[in-house]
Amino acid sequence: MDALVIGAGPAGLMAADVLSAGGVSVTVAEAKPSPARKFLMAGKSGLNLTKAEAFEGFLAHYEEAADWLRPMIADLDPAGVQDWARSLGQEVFTGSSGRVFPVAMKASPLLRAWLRRLDGQGVTLRTGWRWTGFDGDALRFEGDAASLRPAVTVLALGGASWARLGSDGAWVQWLTEKGVEVAPFAPANMGFVVDWSPHMARWFGAPVKGVALSAGDRRHRGEFVVSARGVEGGGIYALARQMRDGAVLHLDLLPDLPEPEIARRIAGKSSQSITNHLRRKLGLDGVKLALLQEFGRPLPQGQALARLLKRLPLRHAGPRPMDEAISTAGGIRRSALTPALELRALPGIFACGEMLDWEAPTGGYLLTACLATGRHAGRAALRRLREGPT
Repeated sequence: MDALVIGAGPAGLMAADVLSAGGVSVTVAEAKPSPARKFLMAGKSGLNLTKAEAFEGFLAHYEEAADWLRPMIADLDPAGVQDWARSLGQEVFTGSSGRVFPVAMKASPLLRAWLRRLDGQGVTLRTGWRWTGFDGDALRFEGDAASLRPAVTVLALGGASWARLGSDGAWVQWLTEKGVEVAPFAPANMGFVVDWSPHMARWFGAPVKGVALSAGDRRHRGEFVVSARGVEGGGIYALARQMRDGAVLHLDLLPDLPEPEIARRIAGKSSQSITNHLRRKLGLDGVKLALLQEFGRPLPQGQALARLLKRLPLRHAGPRPMDEAISTAGGIRRSALTPALELRALPGIFACGEMLDWEAPTGGYLLTACLATGRHAGRAALRRLREGPT
């Protein structure tokens, strides 16, 4: 074979698409019985492809990796991702938040169309082929192929979350043994453990809407869910990095009301209980009142209560386990790769997707970067085949 792609997620399939469109013989090796399992899981709640947003604002969400990813995402920006989906016959729409979804809302129609295109371009998909490291300069596998020596290889093995779907991080050992520097993994876009008191049980599964969350220097207007295990959902994921790094999470239960106005409304004595008083004067719903009681007792009065409603500390016991995280931080360091995403220690082998040391929030940023780095690695591998080492 000319090219081998290991991993049949979005990054690997994009690399295979580019290589096969260039006339190269491509085999995709996938350890699981079917491709793109994490991609399909992500699509069960509506496949968020990208975010319709100005380029610089979009790029800023990758924080310290933005400069590294800039040329790759510029080549496949949010508009380009939408065009790619349409090229597979999948129309898209943009929601009120700017998030872009296929009209079908699911990943399966897009994946089926993509696999048909790859098949038409001559790509061979081998499932049940689990990469197990190196035999000298050969790639060793469980399955029908004992070892392979392709002209170029693209690694797209994911990070270290959702191992049952294929991203188990086992590849770290094999690459570090070859001198590739890998930053330790950490959970990203994950929930946090909360040891609730018994009175919170009635609120498990309840969404907390109309709040603003802040941690460190980051503030996010969104919502989250109270669960038996803690807190999770988009509002939490947006601040998960700051919380993971030790920043305290604060809730603004009334983001549309300034503190002086809250204090004015709740001033004066009331014959009602404090919770009924707050419900009547401020419109606080049940779950918000429950959170206030959980983290604010004993409740102060007057200005101090108004301040607490604007900055309620949510105490947690750290992130949920990494295997439950939507994604992971860490991976192959930038210094271990050429600008073409070729491993400096292993010429002819490229890497892409969540294997790389970048981190992004949910909302289309994760998938866009996986697709963009997959395209970048595929194009670089194609150039190497055509022009030789550079």
